[in-house]
Amino acid sequence: MGATQLFVLSLISLTLLSAVSYSEGNGLKMNAIDRCWRSNPYWRRNRQQLGVCSVGFVGKMTNNIGRNLIRYQVTDPSDDPINPRPGTLRYGATMIKSKVWITFQKGMHILLHKPLLISSYTAIDGRGASVHISGNACLVVSKATNIIIHGLIIHHCKAQGAGQVMGPNSKLVSLGHVDGDAIRLVSASKVWIDHNTLYRCEDGLLDVTRGSTDITISNNWFRDQDKVILLGHEDGYVRDKNMRVTVIYNHFGPNCNQRMPRIRHGYAHVANNLYQGWTQYAIGGSMNPSVKSEANLFIASKLKQIVWSTGKVEAAKWKFHSVGDVFENGASFEQIGVGRGGVKPNYSAQQRFPVADAKWVRSLTSSSGALRCSSKSRC
Repeated sequence: MGATQLFVLSLISLTLLSAVSYSEGNGLKMNAIDRCWRSNPYWRRNRQQLGVCSVGFVGKMTNNIGRNLIRYQVTDPSDDPINPRPGTLRYGATMIKSKVWITFQKGMHILLHKPLLISSYTAIDGRGASVHISGNACLVVSKATNIIIHGLIIHHCKAQGAGQVMGPNSKLVSLGHVDGDAIRLVSASKVWIDHNTLYRCEDGLLDVTRGSTDITISNNWFRDQDKVILLGHEDGYVRDKNMRVTVIYNHFGPNCNQRMPRIRHGYAHVANNLYQGWTQYAIGGSMNPSVKSEANLFIASKLKQIVWSTGKVEAAKWKFHSVGDVFENGASFEQIGVGRGGVKPNYSAQQRFPVADAKWVRSLTSSSGALRCSSKSRC
């Protein structure tokens, strides 16, 4: 190869690198969560800064930081569901009777033998390590509050039959059959799920059920899955009318079929997400839900229609609106319900965030999923 060819290739490489840097840089500026902490090269010294960066219905996670916080490091990837050993993830998530911030000594693959129940006031922080979690039923938040799940790669979760596991506050818990979800919330509140990569689980990737509320699902990468996100337990479970969920800065696809999300009864603000095709539908609902789809980018593949509804649709009661979304490859959004302004989330000052123009969604979601953080600098 001649000098001229090498020079041209070098220019092309620099141009591509600049484009990537420009895209990620713009995304970092406009992503309200990432802008709060990722520009700090010393984030490892102050991991708890993350707790003030959350937005949406979860609000700020200030109850997870401050006085009486125990810092716990996972050093052992093994799993004992009944008698968790110190150094394991299950020990940190169930045996410590205080608020705890869990980190990982190094990259590891944790194969769960039974569902992992997470105690209230627990932060699982996978930044700086490549942490894979798979196995039986994976992560469950049941009747717990103030939970952060950040920076994990969760996949190949399988259904689990009835049995006992160690639960919150170091108490044995009897569980019935548990579906194969990556993360399942049951009667939970104030849960933040951020920068995780989830794929190929037996049932769904994320369920928010049985009265769970004040949830933010942000910066995640959902891929290679039939059922992605379920919001609301079942049509007859009216307690889910109080459910409030924010879904922002996520990347859906490739190879996702449905439920991005599917919502019953409650309210979802779905904003600044990237939809890389769907084979059944993107956003679905039943039981008169309220959904504000705002400034998302929908890129259709074979199927063009985004919205799916089931059961009796009472247009006067539904609020299923699109505001500022961008549609590519023929994608279309059928709005349901009166008015076209979009039902407001009515966020508090701690929950509020600016929604960027949909033209920037590719940049906003360019770092979705578990981050690859270098050992000495920015994440």
